[in-house]
Amino acid sequence: MSQVAGKKKIAVEEGYVTVNGARLHFHRAGRGRPLLLLHGLVGSVHNWRQNIRYLAQDANVYAVDLVNMGESERVPGLDSSLEATADRVAACMDALGLKVADIAGHSHGGAVAMMLAARHPERVRRLVLFAPANPFCDLGKQLIDFYQTRFGMWLAKQIPWIPRPLKVTALSRMYGNPARMASDALPGYMDGLGIPGTIDHIMSIVRGWSSDMGQLREELVNLAEKPTLLIWGDRDRTVGLRSAEPLQQFLRQSDLVVLPGVGHIPFEEMPDICNGTVREWLLAPLS
Repeated sequence: MSQVAGKKKIAVEEGYVTVNGARLHFHRAGRGRPLLLLHGLVGSVHNWRQNIRYLAQDANVYAVDLVNMGESERVPGLDSSLEATADRVAACMDALGLKVADIAGHSHGGAVAMMLAARHPERVRRLVLFAPANPFCDLGKQLIDFYQTRFGMWLAKQIPWIPRPLKVTALSRMYGNPARMASDALPGYMDGLGIPGTIDHIMSIVRGWSSDMGQLREELVNLAEKPTLLIWGDRDRTVGLRSAEPLQQFLRQSDLVVLPGVGHIPFEEMPDICNGTVREWLLAPLS
C-alpha cells in the first residue's frame, strides 16, 4: 500500500515479530528516528491509518497490535497489568531492533506509554499522549464498575455480535462531532473483538484498572523531566480534559494542545491538525 505524503510516496509494510514467544503484528513506514504508536484499549494498528504515512516523512514509524489485540496472537491468561504490558512493549522494541524511540499512545495506550517511560526511561526519547488514561480521571469509573459485575461481563462478551448500526453509534460517541467519523473507522475497533480471547483480555484490564492507575500515579514522579506532548479534545467523554491539569503537575516538561469540539480520538477526528502538530513537535530540538 502507498499514499502520497507531501511530495513523497511512502509505502506501509506489514510484518510480524515474536515477543516473549507470542506473534505480534505491526505496520511500518518511513526512515529516520523511530516512532512507536500504541493503540487504546479497544484498538489496533488500523486506528493510525490516517497518521502513519504523514509521520513517516521524517521518522521510522511502527504501529503495533499489542498482544491479544488486533492481528497479534492471543495468549490465554496473559498478565494484562500496565507494568507487564509496558515490559512487553520494551521487549517488542528489542524484537524490532529499536534501542530508543519516541512513543505515542492513545487512551489506555497512553497509560502504557507513560509506564514504559517510567520503567524503561532510557528507551523513550519523547512521549506523545492522545487523551491518555490517567489516575486523575474518574469519568469512566461507573462504566468500569459495571463491567466488573456478572451482568456486565456477560454483556461485554456479546459486543462482537451486536448489529453494525449499534457499533457505529457506540464509536460515534467517541467523537466530538460524529459527522467527522471516517467510513472506514469501525473495523479498527471492532474486527478483533470476535477473535476468541480478546474480550477476556480486555475484561482483565478492566478488573485491574484501579490497581493499574494507582501504580501509575506512583510512577509519575519518574516522568518529571520527560519531554511530553499532550493532545486532548475538549469534548472527550471518556478521559476528561480536566485530568490534564493534575497530570501536568507531574509531567513538568509537557506541552498541552487542546482541540475545540473534538472528542476522545483526536488523531482520527482531526488527523491533519494532529499530524502537523506531532511532526512539528518531534522535529523541534530538545531544550
